[in-house]
Amino acid sequence: MLYFIIQQMMYFSIPLLIVALGGLFSERSGVVNIALEGIMVIGAFSGIYFINQTQGALPGQPVLLLAILVAAAAGMLISLLHAYAAINMKADQVISGTAINIFAPAFVIFVARMLQGVQQIPFVNQFRINSVPVLGDIPVIGPLLFQNTYITTYIGVGILVISWLVLYKTRFGLRLRACGEHPQAADSVGINVYKMRYAGVLISGALAGIGGLVFVIPTSTNFNATVSGYGFLALAVLIFGQWKPWRIAGAALFFGFMKTLSAVYSGIPFLVGLGIPSNIYKMIPYVATLILLAFTGKTSCAPKAEGIPYDKGSR
Repeated sequence: MLYFIIQQMMYFSIPLLIVALGGLFSERSGVVNIALEGIMVIGAFSGIYFINQTQGALPGQPVLLLAILVAAAAGMLISLLHAYAAINMKADQVISGTAINIFAPAFVIFVARMLQGVQQIPFVNQFRINSVPVLGDIPVIGPLLFQNTYITTYIGVGILVISWLVLYKTRFGLRLRACGEHPQAADSVGINVYKMRYAGVLISGALAGIGGLVFVIPTSTNFNATVSGYGFLALAVLIFGQWKPWRIAGAALFFGFMKTLSAVYSGIPFLVGLGIPSNIYKMIPYVATLILLAFTGKTSCAPKAEGIPYDKGSR
């Protein structure tokens, strides 16, 4: 049972981690990306439709890897709209993101019905790895992390490590963070604030698109124009993680555990014996979100220039 719960927790935690890290890049550059939910929907639709069309022609894992690239490209494309509105037009970033969140599901339903006649896009889940060679045979760790898993789990961990390295060990990361903290100072030393913010939003779009696909693959066999509010939950993970990669990882695991508890409680005799209505368990992740944000909101370490349009002529 413990192995099962941890495996399920990874299915829920990894997409949260990837999408929250996407939000991190955007907000570290100074652009609030509340559009994560809509970008996830677009990325999931693009990736799942690609799988639907190519699944018979290629083996499972290559199809999934190509679908991840398609989802990332779709996420970057839709995020360009948010970047242009927020950076060039200096629009309210919350309104711009909300517009994408409203647009994405309607657009996906329209395109799906136009292409297939129905809004659901089915696929065959042939991506689960029963056991990773050699690693799956390690006592305790093997069944926990290397059996009944998906390659997306390891991609998510890789994205976490790379994100930390890029943000804190490269010149690009230093410049990106400078644009989110004090863009005028960054501009004064020759950093192009507009380009850095575009880079942050595009990286955010790519990761949110990947996160949308990664959310659907282990939990369903069709896509129905929704990611169950995971984009908004990823924003909570970002805030609870204080805009820092490793804290975000811890927050993603916590929320993933809460989500797992709400999904598998019926298989845990102790919880069933409590006689608590099923709706209460389903509310647990979102109630936990509200409680934690209420306690951590006052100690927020958000980038100082987050959400503030940059005007090159102002000082």
